[in-house]
Amino acid sequence: MSFKFSPKSEMNLSQTHPDLQKVFNEVIKLHDCSVICGFRSEYEQNKAYQNNSSKHKWPNSKHNRHPSMAIDVVPYPLDWKDFKRFFYFAGIVKAVASSQNIKLRWGGDFNMNGIFTDERFVDLPHYELLIGGTV
Repeated sequence: MSFKFSPKSEMNLSQTHPDLQKVFNEVIKLHDCSVICGFRSEYEQNKAYQNNSSKHKWPNSKHNRHPSMAIDVVPYPLDWKDFKRFFYFAGIVKAVASSQNIKLRWGGDFNMNGIFTDERFVDLPHYELLIGGTV
């Protein structure tokens, strides 16, 4: 099966660090997905904070840099209630990143300890590049 990003996903992806682009350009070959956010403006970031979709106000999110060091990607078709699908998708993303020696933190395991029940804040679509991205 062959998947490709929508024009909106392509635009959002283009706002991110080249390492994030590299990872998700491979992920789309394996699993259909949508890039719902790359860079966030001051208005968008503060709105995300007010809606409890982010822990950070402008300009303290990795989404607020040029290029963005964070990206929000969801498996397609989207079902916000299908948590298992998000976890499955995260496994694909992490495997692709690892194969490219790119280190990511996922919003379902911010402390990166492999235990998903100890998170105080869960952001399943969120992936962020760690220090420069390459291991």
